[in-house]
Amino acid sequence: MSEQPEELTEAEGQQKARALELLLEAWETALKEGVEPEMLASTALFISLAEMVDIYGVDAIALMAAELPERISAGEFSFAGDDESPEE
Repeated sequence: MSEQPEELTEAEGQQKARALELLLEAWETALKEGVEPEMLASTALFISLAEMVDIYGVDAIALMAAELPERISAGEFSFAGDDESPEE
């Protein structure tokens, strides 16, 4: 894994967009079936990290994970218009 995001080819961009579409459909289905959003998020994060460890190895993903606080604080994982923290 590199520090800078790589440019995707058109085919990779299309595949990534389709993957996102399918995951969002599955997410909505799970919500409709009563799965709590927090449980979905936690499970999705676990399965994503586990799969990435299988693909890239523990060390590469540990380095990536170490960069997450800065990326999260920069808003990289926020949908447009989201507040900084959820209301409680």
